[in-house]
Amino acid sequence: MEAVLGTYGWFLQQNSASAFLMHVRSIAVPAASRATTPEEFFVKGLMEQSQPSLLEKSSGMSEGCQQHVVPNDMMLPYISHMLLEDDIDDNELNDHPALLQGTDAIRAFLKGMEEANMLLPKDNKQFRGGVQVNQMVQKSSNHSGDKKRYNRDNHMEDEIRTGKAAKMIKDPEENCANEMLDEMMLHAYDTCIKGMGKLHVSMDTKVDKGNRKKYNKAAKNNMVDIRTLLISCAQAVATNNHMRARELLMEIKQHASATGDATQRVALCFTKGLEARLVGAGSQLWQLLMAEHPSIVEFLKAYRLYYAVCCFKKVALSFSTMTILQAMVGKRKLHIVDYGMHFGFQWAGLLRLLAGREGGPPEVKITAIGPAKLKACPAERIEELGCRLSNWANEFGLASFKFHTIMKKWEDVRIEDLNTNTDEVLVVNDLFSFSTLMDESVFFDRQSPRDTVLSNIKKMRPNVFIQSILNCSCGSSFVARFREVMSYYMALFDILDATMPRESKSRVVLEQFVLGRPALNIIACEGLDLAQRPEKYRQWQVRNQRAGLRLLPLKSRIVEVVKDAVQKHHHKNFLICEDGHWLLQGWKGRILFAHSCWVAQDTSQ
Repeated sequence: MEAVLGTYGWFLQQNSASAFLMHVRSIAVPAASRATTPEEFFVKGLMEQSQPSLLEKSSGMSEGCQQHVVPNDMMLPYISHMLLEDDIDDNELNDHPALLQGTDAIRAFLKGMEEANMLLPKDNKQFRGGVQVNQMVQKSSNHSGDKKRYNRDNHMEDEIRTGKAAKMIKDPEENCANEMLDEMMLHAYDTCIKGMGKLHVSMDTKVDKGNRKKYNKAAKNNMVDIRTLLISCAQAVATNNHMRARELLMEIKQHASATGDATQRVALCFTKGLEARLVGAGSQLWQLLMAEHPSIVEFLKAYRLYYAVCCFKKVALSFSTMTILQAMVGKRKLHIVDYGMHFGFQWAGLLRLLAGREGGPPEVKITAIGPAKLKACPAERIEELGCRLSNWANEFGLASFKFHTIMKKWEDVRIEDLNTNTDEVLVVNDLFSFSTLMDESVFFDRQSPRDTVLSNIKKMRPNVFIQSILNCSCGSSFVARFREVMSYYMALFDILDATMPRESKSRVVLEQFVLGRPALNIIACEGLDLAQRPEKYRQWQVRNQRAGLRLLPLKSRIVEVVKDAVQKHHHKNFLICEDGHWLLQGWKGRILFAHSCWVAQDTSQ
């Protein structure tokens, strides 16, 4: 899940982050004309339970801050992660030894990809990845040719790319993307409410109802168990029974569809991963497929749609924000250590709420720990983020704000790097990032990076370590992993099928590109190339306790607020509950995400 679109990462390398994300304008929003966010409702309740001098109501901000409102943008951190985490260097791909052999097998896979892509919307001119992938494969097969000519052609391509990047800044599509980003950052909560209303209307149209009846009737007539076929194919791939695997893939493709029901859409996504694994070049093909992408506008439309119908990211960030506000009651200094930060827009809403405290805002310091793949997000880009957050803090009236960047491997970040003070509230934050850390399956002879990071967090002795995880398991074998991931994605796609029109182009982008890419990696890759290694929340609990951390009880007021928001605004089949001090989110009984708070074992808190 976390962790997708490498071309956007390239674009951001060619241009400053400010060219990609236009500086957020200060927009006056009358309090009476907008919806109250969960965090603001929580602050109001928190005030009623504590001394009035500590926190004032969000509507009672200081005079210099009342005109500047940045709502709780719940989705941009995930978008930025998808845009930057899997950045790819074309030259590295062309020079990779594995791409200089086995070209026929790769072409065979790409032929299958072209057949699958025929099921995607025909009128979307932005899906040009197949051409780019074939061009990259052709380059790799001709790599033994004239090196000078190759270098000259490569240099010409760089010049063309630079020119295109400069042109995109003034392109209407780029302006549209900036406007959409502004809307999502500045009016996220209102956009969510309005978006759900529009979707309810779309789901009631005759077209969508007709499509659902058509596919349901076809499914009854065919009576094909696609899930069983997928598992059988995974078993054939695992045992190197290529003939049987190809036969099953052909049968699955006959029933897969980009506009069908949830199972048919999952099948379309998973066949790509199975094909990549079957030809024996999963990691290389995974990287090549990163060149296949929608436009940035289509990407943002897809995520705006996902944000409107799905509560998972909204709850995660609400839980984090409200936990920090609770920890700051009566305190004057706050230090946030954020692992995997990219653009960090989630902190703008927190800064605004902290600036509105009666008696004066606190001192705030944020330490951004760069992404796990350091080349995906240079230090300069994170420093630009610090400048942007500093400007927001100044506009909100938060005079004392500091931003610090650490660009190291996560397992090398220690308490000495943080410049902490004894009188500050130290908060460590992980928003679905630690599943990208390597575990024991790769490092047999020493402590895994995952355990090292947790041990280092324990030594930091934070006032609270906020952790959000994907509740899924990689399993002990490929087939076990495939079954688990398939069950997980069946639930995700079923959510979309229950809340989105089947003919929505943005839904196709969301399923086959945004959500589908991590699944392809998990199915196609092994070892160091496996980008996601999620664990279930009980596994994380054991791991955290082994590292010397202690699970804190959930705050009843926080749980009450997020539950109320989900029940009021989202589909009835969304699940939000508690289990042993974990806040769980899911769908129809399947737990998909979990959130918790931790401190060092020997802390008196």
